[in-house]
Amino acid sequence: MTSVGIVAVVAAAGLAIAPAGAAVRSAPLPASGFNQPAAVQSEQALSAKTAAALGLGSGEVLKVKDVVKDADGTEYVRYDRTFNGLKVVGGDLIVKRTNGDTISQVSYNRGASKVGVASTKPTLSQSAALAKGAKAAGFKATGNQGTLVVYVTPSKPVLAYEVVTTGVKPDQTPSVLHSFIDAKTGALLDSDDEIKTGTGKSMYAGTVTIGTSGSAPNFVMKDPSRGNNYTTDLNGGTSGAGTTFTDADNTWGTGLASNRQTAGVDAHYGSQLTWDYYKNVHGRNGIFNNGAGARSRVHYGNAYVNAFWDGTQMTYGDGSGNTHPLTAIDVAGHEMSHGVTEATAGLNYSGDAGGLNEATSDIFGTMVEFYANNPTDVGDYLIGEKININGNGTPLRYMDKPSKDGRGSQDCWTTGTKNLDPHYSSGPLNHWFYLASEGTGAKTVNGVNYNSTSCNGTTFAGVGRDVAAKVWYRTLSTKLTSGSNYAAARNGAITSAKELYGAGSAQCLGIQRAFAAINAPAGTAVC
Repeated sequence: MTSVGIVAVVAAAGLAIAPAGAAVRSAPLPASGFNQPAAVQSEQALSAKTAAALGLGSGEVLKVKDVVKDADGTEYVRYDRTFNGLKVVGGDLIVKRTNGDTISQVSYNRGASKVGVASTKPTLSQSAALAKGAKAAGFKATGNQGTLVVYVTPSKPVLAYEVVTTGVKPDQTPSVLHSFIDAKTGALLDSDDEIKTGTGKSMYAGTVTIGTSGSAPNFVMKDPSRGNNYTTDLNGGTSGAGTTFTDADNTWGTGLASNRQTAGVDAHYGSQLTWDYYKNVHGRNGIFNNGAGARSRVHYGNAYVNAFWDGTQMTYGDGSGNTHPLTAIDVAGHEMSHGVTEATAGLNYSGDAGGLNEATSDIFGTMVEFYANNPTDVGDYLIGEKININGNGTPLRYMDKPSKDGRGSQDCWTTGTKNLDPHYSSGPLNHWFYLASEGTGAKTVNGVNYNSTSCNGTTFAGVGRDVAAKVWYRTLSTKLTSGSNYAAARNGAITSAKELYGAGSAQCLGIQRAFAAINAPAGTAVC
């Protein structure tokens, strides 16, 4: 007889702003029984009508990406666009519907209400574009393909080639690099890698429980209660699905890296914690909000000191000497949250948006760690605090004072933030999250001492991490678009706080105060 949902004993190693006078709703919740895939299909059937209502230009077609529905019936419908059959990169928008079909608000990425171009005939040849894309990649390409798109720059839409270059970097990290080449001038407009990476080693979570299936002597590391999340062993490979872990008695791992199951336990445990956090706190049914689980692959490559999300799955290396698998709770939460970002705002991996993308994963990786309430790995505002990547026991990143990493992370937003690597431009938003949660001044949380200061000299108390996380999740899922910057983040978060807690509420004022404290540009939204 097959048993399902078995709990197994294991040893683990561990921007648009609401119109003035709009009614404020108290703490919006996801609609009960909401079927996201069906809602997407329903909205797609109405897309031509929506395009006409928005006055989109000739040749523009809407494609529904996501639908979020509040309990009061308010819907946030996220669209991508095509123009004369070409994909529009950066043409995404969010439509807010109230009272049925009434469009009450529209947020266009980069303000691009129109995305048409004068001609879809390129001046630059495809072969020339492919060469430029391969050169931009900086690694030996195993694949290089290009297609015409419309690319929305900060000033206007232009015809461009999207060149997708695949290969493996010298450090064994795979790359699927999208380079956008101006089809007239040949200029590199932007680039974005599908592979989003984190860094770390394994950390011990003690004896934990994981969801498995099957029966003796063939238990399987697949969790039917969480969309069939499952975990596989790549056995040092760098491609393919890997082999799903099995066990005769449903007691997995030894807590030692020498046992191959141990890394699988950590990854599977982190995956289930992340699923539970998003489900129980934010009402999100899996990474893509459609009830489907995802695969976690462990034992990637040889002494690979990294972990990454590639658009469909999580992958973890075994660390230096293949003795320290990168399968920590916050690493799993971080990587899976890249998937949530991809499925919602789709934040770019460059400019301010890249920093918002990375910080979002740090924020929710941190929240998963607090949610886990694991006595061996208590929640904190340090990223990778147990991976010892620096060799001296210090964490990879600090949310209370990001610049403490000594690598170039910023505490405060500046006009130069957009020019930094996303892992460093994430600093201001990580700082915002800490300040919004805990406030300024000396504080001890779960035995860790913090002493954060604002960038504008103000002092204040926080509103709590649960409030800050709920506001940021709503901002991510209903306000931000692919090219959003720190100004849009501030606007969107204040608006979300008003929707959740009310105009003038202590929570909204705390969110607003923390954004001012990192010098994020003010917009039109105020509490």
